[in-house]
Amino acid sequence: MASLPDEAPAATLRRLINGYQISQAIHAATVLGIPELLAEGPRTPDDLAAATGSNGNALRRLLRALAAIGVFHEDADDRFSLTPLGDGLRADVPDSLAGWAAFAGRPHHWEAWGHLLGSVRSGENAFRTVHGVDVWTYRSEHPEERAVFDAAMVALTRRTNASLLEAYDFSGFGMLVDVGGGLGTFLSALLAAYPSLQGVLFDQAHVLEGAEELLRDAGVIERCSIVAGNFFEEVPKGADAYLLKSILHDWNDEEAATILRTCRRAIGVGGTLLVVERVLGQPNEGAETKFSDLNMLVMPGGRERSLQEFEKLFETAGFRLEHETPSSSGFSVIAATPARAG
Repeated sequence: MASLPDEAPAATLRRLINGYQISQAIHAATVLGIPELLAEGPRTPDDLAAATGSNGNALRRLLRALAAIGVFHEDADDRFSLTPLGDGLRADVPDSLAGWAAFAGRPHHWEAWGHLLGSVRSGENAFRTVHGVDVWTYRSEHPEERAVFDAAMVALTRRTNASLLEAYDFSGFGMLVDVGGGLGTFLSALLAAYPSLQGVLFDQAHVLEGAEELLRDAGVIERCSIVAGNFFEEVPKGADAYLLKSILHDWNDEEAATILRTCRRAIGVGGTLLVVERVLGQPNEGAETKFSDLNMLVMPGGRERSLQEFEKLFETAGFRLEHETPSSSGFSVIAATPARAG
C-alpha cells in the first residue's frame, strides 16, 4: 500500500500493521446492515442502534472510526451518512462488496489467518491446522458458513464479469462447461452475453443448491444444464470449451494437475481450455495477487501462479499454453489446447 501524501514512513508502517482493525470494523458495520440503513438518509448512532439491536455508545465509536477513513461521513449534528466508498458495502448495489466484507471477518477465516506464521514456518495449510479439516469439508459440515462464502464468491464474481466479457471473445464456442462453476454467476452472464451459446454448470451437488434459481432469474436456464459431480474424477464430455474460473489456485500443483487431466480426458480435438486466474507479476508489483497467494496458503492450501508456472502445469496434464488475455479486473483468461501425442 502506497504512502499517503506527506505521511512519514513510520506512520505508513503503523497504518499497515493496524490494517486488521479496519477489516473487522468494516465487517461489523456490514453484518449489522448499517450501509443499507444509511441509504435511506443520515441517522444518529442511537437511531441506528435501535434498528440493529446494538449498544448506542459502542456503535457511535464504530461509526466515527469508519468515518475517519472515509467509509461514512459524520456531521456536526451527530448524524452519519454514506460516502461513495461506503456505498459499495450495500448489498443491493452493482459491484457490491458486502458479501466479501461479511465473509472476511468470520471467525473460521480470521482464526486461520491468525496462524499465518505457523504456515510460513511449516509450509502447511493454516486452516487445516486450526480446524482439523480442509476448508471444503468444513463448509460442507457448516452450511451457514458455506452460505456466507457463496455470497462472497457471488459478489466477487459479479465485479469481474464485465471485465472478462470485455477482454475475451467467447463467440467461437457452441458448448461450454463451467467446471466448478458454483451457483453459475459467471456462466449466467456469459450465456446472457452470447445468445447462441449452450452451457453446462458442473460442481458438487451441495454447491449447486440454488443454481437453478439464479440461472432462471438470469433468463438462461433453457440453455444451461446443471450436472453434479467431482472434478477430480470426471467432467461432462462433448463440449468445445472447458472453463476453470478461480479453481486451480485453490489447489497445489499435484491436485491442480489432476483436475486438468480430468478435463483433458473430456475435451475433444479442437477443444479449448480456458483458465481464469490472477497471474503473478513482476517483483515489487501486484500486491493484490500476491496477498491472494498468501490467502491460498492460509485457507484452501493452493497458490497463485506465474504464466510460466501455468505453462508447466498444462504440459504435465497434456495441454499446450496458447495465450494469456489480461482484463481490467486483474484476472486473465489463459487459453490452452490439447497437446498432440508424441
